Amino acid sequence: MRIQVAQQPEADDLLGRDPLALLIGMLLDQQVPMERAFSGPYTIAVRLGRDHISGLDSHEIAAYDPEAFAELLARKPAVHRYPKAMAQRIQRLAAYIVDHYGGKAEAIWADAADGGELLRRLEALPGFGRQKAQIFVALLGKRLGVGPPGWREAAGPYGEEGVYRSVADVVDAESLAKVRQAKREAKQAIRK
Repeated sequence: MRIQVAQQPEADDLLGRDPLALLIGMLLDQQVPMERAFSGPYTIAVRLGRDHISGLDSHEIAAYDPEAFAELLARKPAVHRYPKAMAQRIQRLAAYIVDHYGGKAEAIWADAADGGELLRRLEALPGFGRQKAQIFVALLGKRLGVGPPGWREAAGPYGEEGVYRSVADVVDAESLAKVRQAKREAKQAIRK
């Protein structure tokens, strides 16, 4: 299974191989197009002098000078429409991973006993509320084969098969368009 959310080969390759990049992409996935959010980790890696092969390091990001890291995200083209706020959130996430998981993002899900525990671990991450955590559980299960018992139930509606609700359902440009359409329809239903 491959990640194809950023719709850029190097960025998607990084997301598929680097758990920290995938978490950062999910963190960035708000108030910007999905593919922009998930290409953000690759842009950060390049600006840190890394690439899609060497990936990101939570220790480096957590220890980076906050002002310099915010500037790194703000360089044109900016990683996010709110680069300073997102720089702070990314650094808090990286610091949490360093403090609680020894700097290894994949440790968050590697030994989760079940979907409920995985969901609780993700909800504890800075910047991850219940919905974002459920979507990430679905992303892990559907795209990366990380499926502790009960993961679909923990993912809620995002764990269902054959739907186009979130990043977890994106496998190509066509499915990305379907997810985008479903999100538009959901927003319109709320407005009515």
